[in-house]
Amino acid sequence: MTARSVTKLTTKYQTTVPAPVREALGLAKGDSIVFETADDGTVTVRKALPLDLSFATALEPLLSEWDSGEDDEAYDGL
Repeated sequence: MTARSVTKLTTKYQTTVPAPVREALGLAKGDSIVFETADDGTVTVRKALPLDLSFATALEPLLSEWDSGEDDEAYDGL
């Protein structure tokens, strides 16, 4: 059987993760969650694994290398 929970977004686009979802994912205070969006618009929510956090943290400084006005101008037509 599929369980369904409903919650609302605040004006800051924040929400509370419903208790049944927290329990199903084994979430605790301070845990991170991952939203994965498929091409058909389906969104999956799961608990972030330490590997997810390490990977994202490692990528952040690398990607900021191309975050400048000069790069935007140079690659604008591509």
